[in-house]
Amino acid sequence: MNSIDLRSDTVTKPGKAMLEAMFNARVGDDVFEEDEAVNQLEQQSAQMFGMEAGLFCPSGTMTNQIGIKILTQPGDEVICDALSHIYNYEGGGISFNSSASVKLIHSFNGIFNAENVIDNINPDNVHYPKSSLVSIENTSNRGGGCCWNIENVRQIAEVCKQNKLYFHLDGARIFNALAHTGESAKDYGKLFDTISVCLSKGLGAPAGSVLLANKELIKKARRIRKVLGGGMRQAGYLAAAGTFALDNNIERLKQDHLKAKILEQCIKALPFVEEVFPVQTNIVVFKLIDAFKTDSFIDKLGKKGIKVVAFGKQTIRMVTHLDINDSEIDRTITELKKLEIN
Repeated sequence: MNSIDLRSDTVTKPGKAMLEAMFNARVGDDVFEEDEAVNQLEQQSAQMFGMEAGLFCPSGTMTNQIGIKILTQPGDEVICDALSHIYNYEGGGISFNSSASVKLIHSFNGIFNAENVIDNINPDNVHYPKSSLVSIENTSNRGGGCCWNIENVRQIAEVCKQNKLYFHLDGARIFNALAHTGESAKDYGKLFDTISVCLSKGLGAPAGSVLLANKELIKKARRIRKVLGGGMRQAGYLAAAGTFALDNNIERLKQDHLKAKILEQCIKALPFVEEVFPVQTNIVVFKLIDAFKTDSFIDKLGKKGIKVVAFGKQTIRMVTHLDINDSEIDRTITELKKLEIN
């Protein structure tokens, strides 16, 4: 029996059509900016968000870190949520790569408002680091895949403008957010100085993210990418997978969301579950009662061929994606209902 991998939407493998697109990619040396497939992906991504240019990178961590680097100076401070990926899961990259500190906003689900930003802007005083950048993450991974409302984002963008702060979007799952809200990618492009768009999560590409910005910033970003070792050569084989994903896998994200809602309804009724975070997209996060330890829960499901991941104390995350079908959701629900605490 095949295993069901709900640990993340990064575990997907290219299907036949995506592999064919990769096989047929027109490639060159991207460091010389001569890879046609990379150039196409960068241009297409930028056009989708109404931005001037893009830069293809191996990972979302790299696009985030480059974005932060080109918008800050050593000694500056980045304002973000305490649940942010850039703070929790990028190896301390803000301090390592940019020599910047972080001012954390403590929200419930990774989503804050303009007033929170105002409250965390440092005064113009030599005792404090200079507040220079605000970063948000959409969807909020540690917030259970919840989505920002674009009016909220507009208000934060206005605060940034008034206070001469740059604005970065970690759009690791931005297309999941847009699928849920029906908002426009171009509307987001108007609000941010830099946007990181990941292709290897819900969209199913094997690797890669694109950093979007104006041409001047992307020129700076290209230099930083080289310094970080991200200047790949015939990267078009990966870029072609990203283009295929943009062309074919955005609309189907709603199917992943529906599967996550089905899981949510089941999990809410389980006697050993204390709380389920509200499910908006493809992430289901829930807390177990104290009597059912996280390791035991993961082990019991694992023995049934179902992989999930711990997401904190007594907390589990499940993520639906294009490699999870309806019958696998049914099987997961069946096995969840069989679980016993012992």
